[in-house]
Amino acid sequence: CVFACKGKNNGAYKFRDLTIEELKTVNKTYPNFTFSMNTYTFKDGSQKDLLNFSGTVPVKYGNSYNIPIRLWILDSHPFAPPICFLKPTANMGISVGKHVDAHGRIYLPYLQNWSHPKSTIVGLIKEMIAKFEEELPLYSLSSSDAARQSELLSYIAKITEGETDTKSKSKTGGDKNGGHFNKITVVGAGDLGIACVLAVAAKGVADKVVLLDLSEGAAKGGTMDLEIFALPNVEISKDFSASADSKVVVLTVNSLGSAQTYLDVIQSNVDLFRGIIPAVSHYSQNSVLLVASHPVEVMTYVSWKLSAFPKSRVIGVGGNLDTERFQYTLANLLQVQSLGKDAWIVGEQGEDKGKSHANQTETMVAQNSKEQVANRAMEILKGKGQRSWSVGLSVADLTESILKNKRKVHSVSTLAKGCCNINSEVFLSLPCILGTSGVIEMVKLEEDPSVQEKLQSSAGSIHDLQQQLKL
Repeated sequence: CVFACKGKNNGAYKFRDLTIEELKTVNKTYPNFTFSMNTYTFKDGSQKDLLNFSGTVPVKYGNSYNIPIRLWILDSHPFAPPICFLKPTANMGISVGKHVDAHGRIYLPYLQNWSHPKSTIVGLIKEMIAKFEEELPLYSLSSSDAARQSELLSYIAKITEGETDTKSKSKTGGDKNGGHFNKITVVGAGDLGIACVLAVAAKGVADKVVLLDLSEGAAKGGTMDLEIFALPNVEISKDFSASADSKVVVLTVNSLGSAQTYLDVIQSNVDLFRGIIPAVSHYSQNSVLLVASHPVEVMTYVSWKLSAFPKSRVIGVGGNLDTERFQYTLANLLQVQSLGKDAWIVGEQGEDKGKSHANQTETMVAQNSKEQVANRAMEILKGKGQRSWSVGLSVADLTESILKNKRKVHSVSTLAKGCCNINSEVFLSLPCILGTSGVIEMVKLEEDPSVQEKLQSSAGSIHDLQQQLKL
C-alpha cells in the first residue's frame, strides 16, 4: 500500500486510515483520477514522498471543459489541506487570476479555511469547479503560442514535482552584447508604473524598458498615450515573456479591490503578487526585484518569499526618496555642498514612521546640534508628499545604481533580521550599498538606543501583520 512508504524527512502518513477512507470516497466520485507516490520539494528545500492524484474535473463555461488538476496529499492529512495545481497540456495556457498563479498553483477560500472533519477533498473539488466556472483557469493556445509556452510548462512541471532549478538560465529572451544588455521591466501600468518608465527612460541607463500592463482590455489612459507618442526603447506588453532577461524588475501594482480593512487590502495585494512574482522570476531569474507597491515593507517580504531569490536581490524603494530629500534639505540648512551621504531615513515607510539617522562630522554642525538640525529638516519635509513622479524619480535613481554598479549608499527596504537585535524576517529601510547584484553590503548604524528601539518596534508590528497574511 502506498501509505506504508516512508516519506523523506518525516516518515509515513500519520492518519493513514482516515486518509484511505477519504480517498475511497474521492475515487468513487471521480473514478478518472490516477494515484501515485512522488517526491515533493517544498519552498524551504525539504522533501517528502507524498501521495498525489491527477485527473480532470468537469467545468461549464459556455461549453463544457475538462480541467486537468493534480493534488498532493500531505502526510498530516486530513488535518492539513492538499497542495493543488493545474496540470495544463502543451496547447493550454494558464489564465492568471485570483485563484490561480502563473505556476498553475490553485488558491481557494476552501483551502485557507480547511478544518477537519468539515473539510473534505470532494468538497474542495466542488468549490474548485464552482470557482473555475466563474473564471476559467485555462485557455487554448495558437500553435505559435504553444511553442513559446512549452518551456514555461516544463518549468511548472518541475515545480509541481519538486524539481525546481531557479539557477537555470532563461532562454526566452535575447541576452545581447554578451550579457551587457540593460533591460528593465516595470510591472503595472498605473500612474506610478508610467512615471517609473518615463523616469528610467529619461535617465538613459536602460537599453530597453518594458511596461508590463496587466489590466484587462485595451490600453487606456497613460498607456495609450505611450503607444501614441512612441518612445525609443520602450515596449508595452501584456505578456510576461516580454520581461525575459531583465536586469531589474520594478513592481508598482496595487490591488484595486473593495476590501474593507487594512489587512484585507494587504491580503488582496498578496493574492495579486502570487500571480506575478513566480512568472517574472521565471523569465528573469538573475534580476533584482525592486518593489514600489504598498505597504512596501510587507510587499518586499512577500516578493522575497514568492520568488525564492536571495535576500540581496529583493529590495523595496523604502526610504530612498525621503533620504534624498533629507540630505538635500540638511545640506541647504548647513550651507554645505555635500554631507558625505551620512544622513538617512531608516525604518518603516509612511507618515511619521521614518526615523532619521545622521553621522555628520563636527565641522558641519559646529553651530548646531545634530538633533536640532535633523528636527528642522524633518519639519521642512512635512507636507511634501510622495507623488507618482517623485517615486518614479527615486526608482530611476535606484535602478541607475544597480545597473551601473555605482556602489552608492541608499536607504532601501532590506531584510533586517540580525540588525539591531531584530530576530524576525521583516524588511525595513536601512542604508545599503547597491550594485549589479542588489544589496552588496549593509552600512552599520551608530549604536543609538532610541533609533534601535524604534526599529525594533517597527519590526514587531510588521511581523505581527505578516503573521496574519495567507501566503
